[in-house]
Amino acid sequence: MPQLWTDTIASHRAQVRQTVMDVAWRLAVQDGVLSVTMSQIAGTVGIGRATLYKYFPDVESILVARHEQQVERHLQMLSTARESAATPLGAMEAVLRGYAQICRHRAAHGNAELVNLFHADGHPEQAQPLLDLLEQAIADAADANAVRRDVAPIELARFVLNGLNAVAADSSPDQVDRLLMLTRSSLSVSDPG
Repeated sequence: MPQLWTDTIASHRAQVRQTVMDVAWRLAVQDGVLSVTMSQIAGTVGIGRATLYKYFPDVESILVARHEQQVERHLQMLSTARESAATPLGAMEAVLRGYAQICRHRAAHGNAELVNLFHADGHPEQAQPLLDLLEQAIADAADANAVRRDVAPIELARFVLNGLNAVAADSSPDQVDRLLMLTRSSLSVSDPG
């Protein structure tokens, strides 16, 4: 089989898979997770249910795949922001600001069912890559004496993530800035005097 034909089939399958994920996500945001059916997704995408089942076994697996893709994009964005900063403190602050914006967008453009499905306490493994990224950014800033060293970076990372999750859909940019300032001050080097 010519390589071009293989690439075309693979490209088509990837496009169908992406469309299925995007449609399922949109329907879940619009109508709620529990109201979305495989028949509804197949009909909206314009494929048969049998074809849809070749890609995904159920609605939840579609939503999980779409969420994992979104998390990967967010992690890449945060990693790029961290790597682009000139100093360890700037890198940490870039990750904090980026995550606050992600939280604001999630609150504004998600729905409570999706947030609970993917961000409930029962899924700590989903937060691990983000926690690792932030922990390393905090550790680098601590090594540069730019943030406190009396609390382990992993503890500070957990604290910060929980605090920034308070960003709401209706948070103004000024409110986000104040929350970031409060978060940053909690990481400041303690005054020994």
